Amino acid sequence: MAQYEHVFLARQDLSQAQVDALAAAATEIVEANQGKVTKTETWGLKNLAYKIKRNRKAHFVMLNIEAPGDTIAELERQTQINEDVIRYLTIRVDEHEAGPSVMMRKSDRERTRRREREGN
Repeated sequence: MAQYEHVFLARQDLSQAQVDALAAAATEIVEANQGKVTKTETWGLKNLAYKIKRNRKAHFVMLNIEAPGDTIAELERQTQINEDVIRYLTIRVDEHEAGPSVMMRKSDRERTRRREREGN
């Protein structure tokens, strides 16, 4: 089966529980269509470079998916319909990255730097 990374941006006024529910709904869509979600990462609420549908911030979520192309088409169709999702991007990858993604490593690195500054 092909491997994909699916990232979506959810509206800023949603709670973390609602964002987790969106990720769970995407997982259900994939699993109902003979696919498998291998990893789900919530990157948190981040500032956008420019307004998207009157939003200055968005919740970022990434899913690593192993599924056929038809499953991805259905996932994207359902994502387009959902009003809580303001943007999404699905790309095919040769293999999934082991461990945390670059965005998660970046936040860990920033947290470590902040602790070092506060300690001095």
